[in-house]
Amino acid sequence: MYIPAHFAETRSDELHRIVRENPLGMLVTHGDAGLDADHIPFELDAATGAHGALLAHVARANPLWQRCPTGTPVMVVFRGVQAYISPNWYPSKHETHRQVPTWNYEVVHAHGTLTIHDDERFLRRLLAHLTRRHEATEPKPWKMGDSAPEYIDAMLRNVVGIEITLSSLVGKTKLSQNREERDRLGAADTLEARGNNAMAHAMRKAG
Repeated sequence: MYIPAHFAETRSDELHRIVRENPLGMLVTHGDAGLDADHIPFELDAATGAHGALLAHVARANPLWQRCPTGTPVMVVFRGVQAYISPNWYPSKHETHRQVPTWNYEVVHAHGTLTIHDDERFLRRLLAHLTRRHEATEPKPWKMGDSAPEYIDAMLRNVVGIEITLSSLVGKTKLSQNREERDRLGAADTLEARGNNAMAHAMRKAG
């Protein structure tokens, strides 16, 4: 990934935030048939190893877990906030007319090694954790115990666990850091007025 120095994001807490707030990752693999990509919700375990680990599950019918055995190098892409930026939103454009459109975004590339877990205990622990996290804002959170045990057992037999031991997290936050402050904040104000509060907040923090 091309990363100009002013867009490089190296802070671990920010890289982890982007992953946790945008858990649907794109798992990129390469095999005999060439490149492939699977879109999978991941759980970040930042405490494992030097760079953390990503945990997830896939359908047993998905050939990924057989096509990419334990030890396969992989990459997962996590996309954060993103938005089109019009030069009309820059105050300086109306003075110099020397601005062009662009696209702002946050992204993290997670590189690591895949491990396959065809293991009920791993899956129960992972799925219980995922459920607690994503159901936390529900008035009455769903839990695995809400379903009949035989139903959960059957569902577990239809999935396989995966773990990616991370070797690096590479981040890029393109948030108009290369523009004048008044232009960056002017674009942020317009985005906020149009309802993109998340990108507006990110751009204001980038100063």
